[in-house]
Amino acid sequence: MIDTTDTVTLVKQSLAKRYAAERRFRRIGLAAILVGIAFVLVLFTSIVSKGYTAFLQTQISLEINFDAEVIDPQGNRDPETIAQADFAKLYKDALKARFEVTGRSERRELYNLVSNGTPYTLRDLVVANPDLIGTTGRVWIIADDEIDMLVKGYIDRDLPESDRRISDRTIGWVEQLEASEDIRTTFNWTFLTAGDSREPEQAGIGGAVMGSFYTLMVTLVLSFPIGVAAAIYLEEFAPRNQFTDLIEVNINNLAAVPSIVFGLLGLAVFLNFFGMPRSAPVVGGLVLTLMTLPTIIIASRAALKSVPPSIRDAALGIGASRVQSVFHHVLPQAMPGMMTGTIIGMAQALGESAPLLMIGMIAFIVEIPSGPFDPATVLPVQIYLWADSPERAFLERSSAAIMVLLTFLIAMNALAVVLRKRFEKRW
Repeated sequence: MIDTTDTVTLVKQSLAKRYAAERRFRRIGLAAILVGIAFVLVLFTSIVSKGYTAFLQTQISLEINFDAEVIDPQGNRDPETIAQADFAKLYKDALKARFEVTGRSERRELYNLVSNGTPYTLRDLVVANPDLIGTTGRVWIIADDEIDMLVKGYIDRDLPESDRRISDRTIGWVEQLEASEDIRTTFNWTFLTAGDSREPEQAGIGGAVMGSFYTLMVTLVLSFPIGVAAAIYLEEFAPRNQFTDLIEVNINNLAAVPSIVFGLLGLAVFLNFFGMPRSAPVVGGLVLTLMTLPTIIIASRAALKSVPPSIRDAALGIGASRVQSVFHHVLPQAMPGMMTGTIIGMAQALGESAPLLMIGMIAFIVEIPSGPFDPATVLPVQIYLWADSPERAFLERSSAAIMVLLTFLIAMNALAVVLRKRFEKRW
C-alpha cells in the first residue's frame, strides 16, 4: 500500500523548490533588463552630452567697412568682379581696428578668431545685396572652432598657457568681446545645411543626409518590389521540391552574411565589371538592395503565411483564379506585415557603413548631391570620417550626427510598429 502522506510531503517540498527557482529566475531576468536599460541610458547620455553643443555656433560681431575700392574699384557692380575681390582684407581690417596688435605673429593670431570661411560669407552678402558696397555695417561672423570650443567650456581657461591650445592673449580678446556683448552663441544652421569641410565650424551633415536619402530611395525602389515578388512566388506558386528548398535555405543564410561581404560583391560587380560611378548613391543603393532583400523576403513570406487559408479557399470557391486569389485577397491582408519588414530593412540599410566603405563612399564630398548619380557620402560614413579627425570640434559634430542618425532610426522603427498595430489583423 502506498503511503500518500510521504508522497504529498515530497510533492510540497518539490513545489516549494520549484517556486523558489522560478522567483530567482524572474529576479535575474528583471535585473538583466534593468542592466541593459542602464547601459543604453549611459550610452545615450554620453552621446547627447558630447553632441548637443554642435547644434550651437559661436559668432563674433565685427564692424565691416565694405570698401568700394577693394570690392568694386570700377563701380560697375559686375558680379564676377565682386566675387574675385579681396574680402579677407575687409575682416582683417575690422579685427585690427577692434584690437591693437603689433607684429606678424600677433596679427596671425588675431585673424584666427574667426573662421577661414569668413571671406566667402562676406562675398555672398555683397553678391546678394550689392547696395552694401561703400557702407559700413555690423556683421556676425562665424568664430573659429577653437574659439567655439573655448566659449562652450571645452577649454579650461584656468589651465596654464602651456597646457592649452589657446594663448592668454586670445583669451583676453574673447573676454573683451564677451564684455561688450560682441560674441554670442546661436543655433547652428550650418551644421544641418552644409556639406563636409576640413574646418569644423564650416562642416555640416546636409550632404550626408541627402546622400543617405538618395541611397535609401534607390534601395526602396529596387528591394521592395523584388522582395515582395520573390516572397509571393515562393509562398504561393513555387512547387515544393529540392530546388525551392535550396533557394529558401540560401535566402535564410544570406540574411546572416556580414554586410561587408555585400560591399566586396558590389566592388567586384558594379564598379569593376559594370564600371558604374564610384561613391554614387545609385551604387550604394544597389549594394544595400542585395543586403536588405533577404530581410524583406523573409518578412513578406511570414506575412503571407499569417493570412488564413480560408481566405484563399473562399476566393477560389467563388471562381477566382490563383493569381486573382493572391493579388486581390491575400496580398492586401499581408501588405501591413510586408511594409513593416520593409521599413525595418530600410532602417538596417540606413545604419550600414561597411559595404559603402568598400564602394568608395568614404570620399571627402563638399558639395551637396543633387541626384543619385552625383558623388556623395552617407551619415554613418560621415560619422566615421569625423570620429577619426583630431580636432575636438569634429568629435562634437560626430556625436551630434549620431544623434541625428539615431533619431531617424527610432522614427523608422516607430513607424513600423505603428503600421503593424494600425493595420494588423488577428485571425
